[in-house]
Amino acid sequence: MGVGSLSMIVPMYNAEIAPPEVRGALVGLQQLSITLGIMISFWIDYGTNYIGGTGRSQHNASWLLPLCLQLVPALLLGVGMLFMPFSPRWLVHHDREPEARSVLARLRNLPQDHELIELEYAEIKAQSLFEKKTLQEDFPHLQDMSAGSIAKLQFVAIASLFKSKAMFKRVIVAVMTMFFQQWTGINAVLYYAPTIFQDLGLSSNTISLLATGVVGIAMFIATIPAVMWVDSWGRKPTLIVGAIGMASCHFIIAGIMASFQDNWPAHTAGGWGAVVMVWLFVIHFGYSWGPCAWIVVAEIWPLSNRPYGIALGASSNWMNNFIVGQVTPDMLTHMTYGTYIFFGLLTTGGALFIWLVFPETKGLSLEEMDLLFGSVGVAEREKERWREVHAEVGLSDILARSGLDAGSAHGSGHDVADEKPYRAELEEPKGSAPISATKETGPLEKA
Repeated sequence: MGVGSLSMIVPMYNAEIAPPEVRGALVGLQQLSITLGIMISFWIDYGTNYIGGTGRSQHNASWLLPLCLQLVPALLLGVGMLFMPFSPRWLVHHDREPEARSVLARLRNLPQDHELIELEYAEIKAQSLFEKKTLQEDFPHLQDMSAGSIAKLQFVAIASLFKSKAMFKRVIVAVMTMFFQQWTGINAVLYYAPTIFQDLGLSSNTISLLATGVVGIAMFIATIPAVMWVDSWGRKPTLIVGAIGMASCHFIIAGIMASFQDNWPAHTAGGWGAVVMVWLFVIHFGYSWGPCAWIVVAEIWPLSNRPYGIALGASSNWMNNFIVGQVTPDMLTHMTYGTYIFFGLLTTGGALFIWLVFPETKGLSLEEMDLLFGSVGVAEREKERWREVHAEVGLSDILARSGLDAGSAHGSGHDVADEKPYRAELEEPKGSAPISATKETGPLEKA
């Protein structure tokens, strides 16, 4: 329950506090932390395996100690979160606007009256106000804020994920991205690495555990470039290249196993070649589907649907994780090298899915995702509502003062990627945190 809830809450929190230019890196840091924990845990297991020896004399501490050590990061997280700020978007949505503005300024390391803070704050407030007005018009009988009405509105928000084509596309992207992430076979490798390495000819338990430790190191190191450069690479090409790389490794491993599995002692070089392919597989996963899948699931939702959408993606991750964990031992026993062909084909399917279905999201604010997925500007009433919201929060005035045209972007239905950046046009003070690190950020409101 704890891991499941945190797997939804952590990427959502990271996405909501991050500026769009570095949001991918900040959400990717979650995956980097996960791979760091996996790496450390593999080597702890390797070390504790020797407590009391490796035979009948082995002490219970060899498995009790690694279990108990998991309490430490949980306690650090619980205490550390007490010192973290609320999400500005959550604060705005819950009518705590002065606090939201203050937190946003601290997160961006800029004064509250800076133009960039005014602009981003107005964007957040406009998105929140638009969604509230939509609920008020569509469900006026649920606006009394009673416990029953609030509960019903939660189900309304969940149901809204499936009621429009644009929102359902987000559901498909989130659920299928997590489906393909798990069916790359990554957790088959992480859960059953010692068994897999023994199947590849590493007969000693010590050697197989050692090879498993290298898996952790390889994946941790490979995740670092994704955190540093995913916001410039883009999500789509990173996912496609990673999937092609993983699928290739699967097919090569299958070929080696089909050729030599009946006589590994006579083909030790082939066995180590397959082991290297497993290491290369986790490298491809580390820079691509590991961090990018969570980035995608965290950033594509509108404010009111974000908790439910991320929860849907995370639940897809864990359900498929469970299925992979259950079927892998039988697959390794009965399908042998066919296991890797199976995972390779599904990983190839993941590359095709990203290429055909997924739109590039790098550099866009969370509010601009509505434009990208086509869920804004569908009806004339929505256009009017956006104009009302822009006027009410003063966003049009802010853009006008900056010499930019506010226009009616939310009603135009055009492609965000074709728009001219505006955040970079606002001067940033020297020594401040970079708000416009790239030229990819499109204007939320520019016609």
